[in-house]
Amino acid sequence: MMGHQPRHESLFYYFRLEDEIPSDHLLRLIDRVVDFGFVRNRLQGTYSAIGRPSIDPEVLVRLLLVGYLYGITSERRLMQEVRMHLAYRWFVRLNFDQPIPDHSTISKNRHGRFRESGVFREVFEEIVGRCLAAGLIDGRHLIVDGTLVAADASARSRVTRTESPERAHVSRSVEDYLTELERENPVEPSMAPTLTPTPALPPSRSTTDPDAAWAVKRGPAAFAYFDHYLVDRDSRVIVGVDATPARFSQETEAARRMLDHVGQLGLHPESLSADKAYGSGEFLAWLLGRGIQPYIAVIDRRHQRKGRFNRDDFRYEPAEDVYVCPGGQALRYRGEQCGTQGVIYSSLPSQCRLCPQKVRCTSGRYRKLFVHRHEAARETVRALSRTAAYTQARRTRYRIEALFGELKQQMRLRRVRLRRLWNVAEQFHLAAAAQNLKRLVRVLARQAPHPAGSTA
Repeated sequence: MMGHQPRHESLFYYFRLEDEIPSDHLLRLIDRVVDFGFVRNRLQGTYSAIGRPSIDPEVLVRLLLVGYLYGITSERRLMQEVRMHLAYRWFVRLNFDQPIPDHSTISKNRHGRFRESGVFREVFEEIVGRCLAAGLIDGRHLIVDGTLVAADASARSRVTRTESPERAHVSRSVEDYLTELERENPVEPSMAPTLTPTPALPPSRSTTDPDAAWAVKRGPAAFAYFDHYLVDRDSRVIVGVDATPARFSQETEAARRMLDHVGQLGLHPESLSADKAYGSGEFLAWLLGRGIQPYIAVIDRRHQRKGRFNRDDFRYEPAEDVYVCPGGQALRYRGEQCGTQGVIYSSLPSQCRLCPQKVRCTSGRYRKLFVHRHEAARETVRALSRTAAYTQARRTRYRIEALFGELKQQMRLRRVRLRRLWNVAEQFHLAAAAQNLKRLVRVLARQAPHPAGSTA
């Protein structure tokens, strides 16, 4: 007999959220291994002792984490999903008789006590600490890289420094801010052209988001930020996060900050893998000075002309501080080259005039050699590139790219939703925290399997 289910509602229900969440659900596993009560303790001093009770800050942080875990980028839509989803309600500690916070509550707290306290960085570091306690992080071999994330700023908001405020419709307060920003954060020349600035255009800023930088990488130019990750190579746990405008010089600077910070967590890396954008002599020398082996391709602009001598064909004599060419002539120190990080060694025209090998050496009157200020470090790294450890590091460097793919594909953070650097940093830290949480609970679940009857 065919059944028929009429639509009617009971007057009373016996219902417990706790009974409806499977034991192996991602949110239950996270709740089991991480206690977010430290958020309440951290922000306690930012609340008044009188007045109406406010929303628990732990609830707000849990709400934001749900959004990053499940790729819900809109806070307005996040509140709608929490209203309908049992597991979301259970994780954020909201029963059916408790109202869902308005999306504007998160925004108000973000621009107030959240920003002042730096609580989102603490959430990320708390989870890194849990990964360390679980033995998930080895910390000896790290990978660093950055990915371009579009800013919430249209190209139409772009104004150049040569435009007048009246023509660009820029208020005096924005103009003052841009001047102050440029003075505090000067743009240094890049040693690694990962991104190519739009040619023939002066430096520019966005009137919508002045912290974003104008850059282009495989597509049209746009305002963007860099999301920098420092990752443990074996576990793929993110141990460092840094947000910067999308400028070339920020890549190595962010790497230095993150490496300094992981030292405070008790990590002492032995090696660092990165792409060629990090292969400047200054950064390589800095790594070697800290006892870190750089598995990084050296940025080398030496001309490798077919049939011509390159610098490898010249022998250095440290006692005399000269380079000896294949023809036996000495190239002596001539001074620093303006605008570069190196010095010039050259011969005299009289030395090259009658040299039988001049045609294979130079088409000029004499031969010049550019030597980087940190050439010793560069030579050390070139020697490392011929080792088996370097080859293994190059093969595993793709793991950080997989994390960036997860960030943009699953968490849908191809474009930041918030403006200004401190808000962008919030998004990057919470996204990295969510990525680490997934790996942490996966490992702990394998170590302590649950009953076979549970379902995902």
